[in-house]
Amino acid sequence: MEQGVIDIDSLAGGFDLQATVESGQSYLWNRADGTTYETDAAHGGDAWYWTTFRPDERADPAVLRVRQVDGQIRWESHVDAAERLRHWLRLDDNLDAIVASAPEDRLLRDAYDTYRGMRLVRDPPFGALISFICSAQMRVSRIHGMQVALRRAHGEAVDFDGETYHAYPTPEALAATTESALRDLGLGYRAPYVQRSAEMVATGEAHPGDARGLSYEEAREFLTQFVGVGQKVADCVLLFSLGYLEAVPLDTWIRTTIEEYYPDCEKGSYADTSRAIRETLGGEYAGYTQTYVFHYLRNGGE
Repeated sequence: MEQGVIDIDSLAGGFDLQATVESGQSYLWNRADGTTYETDAAHGGDAWYWTTFRPDERADPAVLRVRQVDGQIRWESHVDAAERLRHWLRLDDNLDAIVASAPEDRLLRDAYDTYRGMRLVRDPPFGALISFICSAQMRVSRIHGMQVALRRAHGEAVDFDGETYHAYPTPEALAATTESALRDLGLGYRAPYVQRSAEMVATGEAHPGDARGLSYEEAREFLTQFVGVGQKVADCVLLFSLGYLEAVPLDTWIRTTIEEYYPDCEKGSYADTSRAIRETLGGEYAGYTQTYVFHYLRNGGE
């Protein structure tokens, strides 16, 4: 077993593990006690979280466990995962500078002050694609539950430190299943979207990671070729996987925020409203600000 420690004081802007992985931006992390998205996600806590990954394309899947305690991020894995952890949880982001760049606005400042230390995630593209296809008209706990069900039914079993985990399914595994089997896991009408989009990746027809390097709006359009992916889901994948920090997914919470706080940003179309709210929330880091506002309002802020 490989282990490591990262001092939180060394990170510009601090860190809050629970807020980061239980704020509606990732469904690929799991609390070891099985209560992801079920407990109070207000602040911190010292629970263990885990996810899985493949060190390289041909390697067996590995487990990564992470805990925040005593001012440190402690991790353990099959392999040295320090750099992956920094990458996935954006620990090298200068959160102080990002917060300072946000517009002077009471709602935004309250959100940043309340959940300071929450960072955006950089989830693997395929897992992000599938989990956000599952997100339509669903509470965060149900979206996460679907990913747990997919792991158990179609993910490879991984033994680590005397326990058995399940890797996230490969594109090939989900492509090989049936719509009926996915419906039985609770995916409902999303089942054929998941199966067909997985098939697109498995056969090489398209991969969500190929959107990297395109301009923001070109990348969003590229992702809409996947079945079940509209502009909102595309924005989620861009923001929470591919590093387009300006993306602002227009979900129910953000549309309500626009209605109540920024009505001038409503322009009648997704593209135009998205452009207006991105400018209002700070442009380059608008997606960071959006995520803080989403988490703040969803947990009872204002």
